[in-house]
Amino acid sequence: MIATALTIAGSDPSGGAGIQADLKAFSAREVYGMAVLTALTAQNTQGVREVSLVEPQFVAAQIAAVRDDVRIGAVKIGMIGTAPIAAAVARGLEGLAAPVVVDPVMVAKGGHALLPAEAVVAVRELLLPQAAVVTPNLPEAAALIGGDVATDRVGMEAQGWRILELGAGAALIKGGHLDGGDSPDVLVHPEGVEWFEGPRVPTANTHGTGCSYSAAIAAELARGLELVAAVRAAKAWLGRAIAAADGLEIGAGHGPVHHFVDQWRGS
Repeated sequence: MIATALTIAGSDPSGGAGIQADLKAFSAREVYGMAVLTALTAQNTQGVREVSLVEPQFVAAQIAAVRDDVRIGAVKIGMIGTAPIAAAVARGLEGLAAPVVVDPVMVAKGGHALLPAEAVVAVRELLLPQAAVVTPNLPEAAALIGGDVATDRVGMEAQGWRILELGAGAALIKGGHLDGGDSPDVLVHPEGVEWFEGPRVPTANTHGTGCSYSAAIAAELARGLELVAAVRAAKAWLGRAIAAADGLEIGAGHGPVHHFVDQWRGS
C-alpha cells in the first residue's frame, strides 16, 4: 500500500507555501497527500494580503471525514490561526495512531506575530503534547517557550530541551536565522541530540521552506523511517529543492523551492 499523509494548514493560492507546498512535498517523497484547510489566504511571492479563517467546527468536520474513510500514515500541522481552531484540531486527532509533525507557524519572516497570544498558548498546551516532533524556527521556538531568540548552537539545543518539557516527543530547532554560511538544525529527543548540517544557499527563493521541510518529515515518517532518518532525508531533499529554486522563475518576490527537483527533467 502506498504511504499516506494528511496536512492540516492554510492555503497559499500562489502554490509555494501552506497546503499547496505540503501536497507537493508529499508527492515528491512518493506519499499520497490529503489536506484539511484551516485558513484561506490571498497571497503571492510578494506577501500576504488577506486571511480568512475557517470555522473550527468545519475544520473538525474535514478531519472527521478523512478519518472515517482513509487511513492516515502521518499528520503535518501548519497554520492554525486561533485557539478554537487549535482545540478543534486537537480533538479531531485524538486516538489517531500516526505520528504528528507540528510546524508552529507563529512568526512571519519579517518578524511580526501571526498568532494572538491565546492561540500560542493553545498550540503549546493542546498540540505539542500530540507531536512526535515540533519543527520551529528560532523566533517560533522563542515564542513557544516564552524566551529570547537563540543566537547560537548552545541556545538552540537548550530551547529544544525546553520544548520537550512542554510535552513534545522531539524538537527540531531550525537554524536558518543564524548568521554565517551554514544552516544547521538540531534535533533534540529523549535519546539525545542530533545535528544536521547544510550550506546556506544564496537565493531569495525560499518561500515555503518551513512548510515543505515539515511536510517532507511527515512523509518520511509515513513511509516508515525512524525520526532521525526522516529528518536527514527531508533536509537533504529540501537542500536540493532550494538549490534548484532559481530555475523555476516563479513570481516577482520570494519564489518557491523546486519541490520536484528529483522528478522533472532538466531540473
